[in-house]
Parts: sequence; structure tokens; C-alpha cells
Amino acid sequence: MAGMEFREDILGAPYEAAELPLVPDEEGAVSATLVRRLVPGSRRAVLYVHGYTDYFFQTHLADHFVAAGYSFYALDLRKYGRSLRPHHSPNFVTDLAVYDEELDEAIRVIRELDGHTRLLVNGHSTGGLVTALWASRRGGHGLVDGLFLNSPFLSMPASPAVRTLGAPALDALGRASPTRKLPAPLNPHYVHSLHREHRGSWDFDLAMKPAEGFPLYAGWLAAIQRGHRTLRRGISVDCPVLMMASTASTVTSRWDPALMHTDAVLRADDIAALAPRLGRHVTTIRIEGGVHDLVLSAEPVRAQVFVELDRWLAAYFPTP
Repeated sequence: MAGMEFREDILGAPYEAAELPLVPDEEGAVSATLVRRLVPGSRRAVLYVHGYTDYFFQTHLADHFVAAGYSFYALDLRKYGRSLRPHHSPNFVTDLAVYDEELDEAIRVIRELDGHTRLLVNGHSTGGLVTALWASRRGGHGLVDGLFLNSPFLSMPASPAVRTLGAPALDALGRASPTRKLPAPLNPHYVHSLHREHRGSWDFDLAMKPAEGFPLYAGWLAAIQRGHRTLRRGISVDCPVLMMASTASTVTSRWDPALMHTDAVLRADDIAALAPRLGRHVTTIRIEGGVHDLVLSAEPVRAQVFVELDRWLAAYFPTP
């Protein structure tokens, strides 16, 4: 992209970041942010895409890939994290396919400008849904060599009856009043279980990943719901897929110690059940003791996540 320039990222060296200007939308100028940490001489790369009310800060994940010889990239999608501007409604889109623009551009930078020939895409939560749908639409073009999904948002954390009965009303509201704010903020206890100022051990920017989340917009939620319907019908990701999820979930509005070792955001069993709908070549691994973002789990659990990831990578991304 003409004029694109990498500069030192907010994480400091060796991380660099570049703004990817995108087509303006109804709120005006919009862009995404591509973060990178290059491994000199490497032809393999990984692109990480974050979840809802989230951004890239998991440097230990980058450390793991870099140690294995992968250049590491992370994409803060439009209206998230580094890409959020004062005139934006946080996270807001009305069609998940709009993210194709920044994903396509990120892939162009990774492959054409930086010269990588093998690419793993790693999506977490909403990023897992977004990247799976995108990879299916881009099938047959050889853009992605593998897909690693960390607790992907493949289903609403509600009963099938609630999802089915509420779908028509949400679709109608999403079309009529896309920016209507819905009374369904994130449970703050999930972030409290992670952040070192509360009960966790991780350090991240609570302005970019607030405990209460950002407003939940009707148009965004309707777009997610349409993505889920597409997934349930079955999509065609044409590269090997590794799907990981916790073995258990905890649904509560109060603090519960179980939040430290279960998925507090999604229903892990629903995620696992839907994994075969991603394509014909899917490996599903359940992680006992895993939290929603599996790489933020307690150290012994996190170590198991990386063991399983490395085992899969050895099969599909063997060391040259």
C-alpha cells in the first residue's frame, strides 16, 4: 500500500506497527493496524486476529512463534484497539465480510511485501469466527496454509431455542436501528480474572480492553448471528484447521473461582460440536483448565496449549 510505513509499536521494540487505510464507512475515516515482529530470513509467518472488545497484547504468544522461526503479525481490526478513533462506535460493523478488506491487505503485506511463503492464521473468539468465514470465502487461492482457532465464537452462549426464536427480531432490529445499544454488556469478572490489578496476572490496557466491554450494537450482533447461521450450514475452509476450546464453561453474573479455569464467555461444548462444520480437515483439542483466551490460562494449562499447538504445527508446518 502506497505510503504505508512501519514504526515502533506501543509495545516497544522489536514490535512495529503500520496503519492500513481502508474505505471510509458511514462514520467516516477508518483504518486497521498491522503489528509485526520479523524473524530475519524466515519464510513462515503467523497472523493473529483478536476477539471482541480486545486487541493484541499477548507478547508471550509472539515469543513462542518467533522461537519456532515464525515472523509474527497481529491485526487490530477497524474500530478495535490501536485502530479505534474518537469518531468511531467501538467494534461496530453491520457485516462481518467488511473485514475482508483489512485481512486481504494484511496478507498482501505478509506475502508480497515481506516475502513469506507459508502462512498460519490464528483467530481468537470473534476473530476466530471472522477469520474462518474469510478463509472459506478465499478458498482455492492459496492464501492460508493453516488456521488455528482459539475458542472461536461459533455460537451464541444461549440455548438453541433462544437463538432460534430471537433471530428474526434481532435481524429486523439490526436493519432498522443498527446502532441501537442492547443491554448485554460483558461480564466484568472475566477481565477481572485476567488483569493483574484485579485477580489475574496479565497486564493490558483497560481502555482498549475494558472489563465492562463496549456497547453492544444491534447491527453488530445481527451480523454475528448471520455469521453463525452460515457456519451452522457448513463452510469450506480448504486448509488444515486446529480448533481448541476449554473442557468446561462457567456462566455467572457473580465472582466464582471457577472463572480462573473455565471459559467464562462462551459455551465450550457448543464450540467443539460445531468444529466439523468448518471444513473437511479439522483437529479439535479440548484443554482442561483453559480460560476463554486459552493462551492466558494458568501456566501449566498454557504450557499444554503450546504443546498441542507445536504437535499440530510439526505435522502441517514442518521445520524446513
